[in-house]
Amino acid sequence: MKDREEIVFGWAGTILHVDLSRRRVWKEPLSVEMGGRFLGGRGINAKLLWDLIGEPRIGSLDRRNVLIFGAGTLTGTSAPSSGRTTVTCKSPTTELYLKTSMGGHWGAELKFAGYDHLVIHGASSKPVYVWIKDADVQVRDASFLWGMDVRQTDDALKNELDDKDVRIASIGPAGENLVRMAAVMSCVYHAAARGAPGAVMGSKRLKAVAVRGTGEIEAKNPDLFDRLALDARNALVRETPHKRRFLYGTSGSVIPINDLHAFPAYNFRTGHCEDVYPVSGPCLVEQGFLKRRVGCHGCGECCHRYTEVKDGVFAGSYSGGPEYETFSALGAGTGVFDTKAVLRANELCNILGLDTISVGSVIQWAMECYEREVLSKEDTEGMNLHFGNPDALVSLVEAIGYRRGKLGNLLAEGVKRAADKVGKDSWKWAICNKKGLEQSRVETRSAKGYALAFAVNPRGPDHLHSQVLAEFGIRPEGVALIERITGDKKWASPYLTEYRAEIVRWHEDCFTVDDSLGFCSFVSTSSYSVDPASMAAMFSAATEVEMSEKQIMMAGRRILTLEKCFNVREGADRTYDDLPWRLMNEPTPSGPAKGTMNSQQELDSMLDRYYELHEWDQKTSYPRRSTLRKLALSDVGAKLEKTVRLPD
Repeated sequence: MKDREEIVFGWAGTILHVDLSRRRVWKEPLSVEMGGRFLGGRGINAKLLWDLIGEPRIGSLDRRNVLIFGAGTLTGTSAPSSGRTTVTCKSPTTELYLKTSMGGHWGAELKFAGYDHLVIHGASSKPVYVWIKDADVQVRDASFLWGMDVRQTDDALKNELDDKDVRIASIGPAGENLVRMAAVMSCVYHAAARGAPGAVMGSKRLKAVAVRGTGEIEAKNPDLFDRLALDARNALVRETPHKRRFLYGTSGSVIPINDLHAFPAYNFRTGHCEDVYPVSGPCLVEQGFLKRRVGCHGCGECCHRYTEVKDGVFAGSYSGGPEYETFSALGAGTGVFDTKAVLRANELCNILGLDTISVGSVIQWAMECYEREVLSKEDTEGMNLHFGNPDALVSLVEAIGYRRGKLGNLLAEGVKRAADKVGKDSWKWAICNKKGLEQSRVETRSAKGYALAFAVNPRGPDHLHSQVLAEFGIRPEGVALIERITGDKKWASPYLTEYRAEIVRWHEDCFTVDDSLGFCSFVSTSSYSVDPASMAAMFSAATEVEMSEKQIMMAGRRILTLEKCFNVREGADRTYDDLPWRLMNEPTPSGPAKGTMNSQQELDSMLDRYYELHEWDQKTSYPRRSTLRKLALSDVGAKLEKTVRLPD
């Protein structure tokens, strides 16, 4: 317990820095002023990244890149579903800004140890791990861990430290091999995966960060905070999707989305499959693959699940998941509807430390290349890469994780670099945009709000930046939110382009607040019970900063604009806010949105309005000087103008 005069209510109050090059550790107070401007988690991470990478064009695998872990402001408290930790760095996938997040209990343990953020500088000459036990922070030899998978690493470190309750974030062989889709894995099965932060960790020769804390987080007004947190928890339980998420997790959405012809399959060539049951949540439950349900810190949703294969060639496979995205990427996307093979591929991704979305995407691309005779049997080293081959799926996941063979090494670079190397128009079916991140599994041709959100996402076309589920108008709470944003509930339709900019901007601001406070997206942009007003009330009760709904959403916009400034400094302009070629040029083949696609004219119209709402320049997409002043980011603007000229 800290002395009363040392308490920073809500936050732990300290940013921990570890320089692996010099084996140096130091601690920096987290000021209430910084917390008020950037909230915590994702927001403070973004400011640290901006300040610490002070010049453009530093490579993501350069030792000057920093890797930042940031627990949410409310992580470690009784706030519901508040167990998220943001990981921030320059991305090996895009060479642009990256924020990605992980669930589990690691972030709460970091707060209990006394730290809100951990910043990793430099690079070690040999494998190391960082051991944090309250005030004691050590950089230790990890040679005995190098080469182990994530499960083995977790077991070995707990034995080494003689503590079964220690929380560990680590990389597997994919991170060690600098695979450009390598994840940081928390508590074994929780992944900060998108954009390859695991490759940054591997480049620093950092195998793991183990944390044990014995402290606690104190709210400024504990009685009020506990009451607000309980109200939010009860509201979540009453929401319609709560029971379904508990029963089936995110993969419970597979069948209804497939019925809408919006479930991406066969490398986004179709949105509908005749029988998706084998790659769905109900299948896992009804066929006995699901063994138990688990929640992250403070979560009553328990959408995380553990599955096991009991028989057949993949008997003995067990892991966390799969989620909706994984079933689409590794299953329907590759044409593999063998449940056991997909569970094995998912297990390999988890223990090797790989992003299932990117891995599935690059395998689908390779399969299409093979069927189009762009890749030959010589290129695949004799492997049959036709869609629907379960053995090829499993073999390629392992080959990518270890960069094994010519093909494994090619695919480990990600779909954009692989297509650039192979050529022959293969970029047309590489499902990524100019930024380079493989698109997550949303059919944006029939969801125009998602199309805009994916195009402007600073890390690339991905759903965990602006979760605009409300545009579908499926639930009354979502329709009410669309009416609140636009003034009319008739705009709650995914096929419309009108008011998509307003809808996306609101969700961006809200999602940024989610990430910064440590909330899962299920509480506010996938569900709607924990709205910005309730988040502002909990933030105010926990910290020494009074925050209204308007102020906390403005803080979200400030953070988002800072992330945009990072990419502008790296050379990204309006041309980077695009979508994959296939989705812009090939219409969806079936269903209620048959014949639709994401045209350039349609996207440009939405982008113009989006930039106007943000008060960014429409021609370049750069934030204006006046906008940065309004958002209290003049210091950022002054640094940015050393690289580019900002409009007035």
